[in-house]
Amino acid sequence: MWLDHIKYHGPMRTHQLVLSWIENELSEGRLTVGGRLPAERTLAEQLKVSRTSVREAIRILEAMGVVRAGVGSGPDAGTVVISDPTAALGSALRLHVATQHLPVADIVETRVLLESWAASKASPQAPELEAAGRLLDEMAAEGLDVDEFLALDVRFHLALADAAGNAVVSAMMGSLRESIQRYAAQLTSNLPDWEATASRLKAEHREILAAIRNDDGDHAAQLVAAHIEGYYREAGLGLPISS
Repeated sequence: MWLDHIKYHGPMRTHQLVLSWIENELSEGRLTVGGRLPAERTLAEQLKVSRTSVREAIRILEAMGVVRAGVGSGPDAGTVVISDPTAALGSALRLHVATQHLPVADIVETRVLLESWAASKASPQAPELEAAGRLLDEMAAEGLDVDEFLALDVRFHLALADAAGNAVVSAMMGSLRESIQRYAAQLTSNLPDWEATASRLKAEHREILAAIRNDDGDHAAQLVAAHIEGYYREAGLGLPISS
């Protein structure tokens, strides 16, 4: 039995036992995205742990983007299995950036690596490119403030990542962007002329999208790297020189 297997490998805190059970159920396909966990009392009795331990495990899983806990009664009640790795990874990275254990420059450099790869692999026929084009049209609207522009910019870059068709890269890209989004917004105060920078960024966006649509992945990757590094260098963040 699963419970005997867990005990054999050594003792663990009771909420970890609940986490391990849920992980096993997901791996075996008995729990799937959109499914519901057993009721708190049922799960506690089944695993022979306290309901407090079950609640603690569910709180951890919510923070990890694995479940969404509903309260009350009706169709939205209960704990539902979801899949939102970007939120969990982004929150963890953001905290480590705040402690300065993960330098922002290293996060940006990693983002360049991932986005360049994604641009080189994006399919010219990917439906995400249509969404990217619409986002560029929205970015061209008059009267956008800085926050509105940056929000559209994030969605544009994530659409390009999704066009590469790699779910792990998309999740990692989203979490990297989230981890430094506030920092990136603060950097705009360092720019000598935001309007000029925004105009340049919009032109670079269209060049990147055109290169992908023309099936020139190598050129698209080079454009993405120069685009990201150029913005952060202009805003005063020291980055290593790309080879």
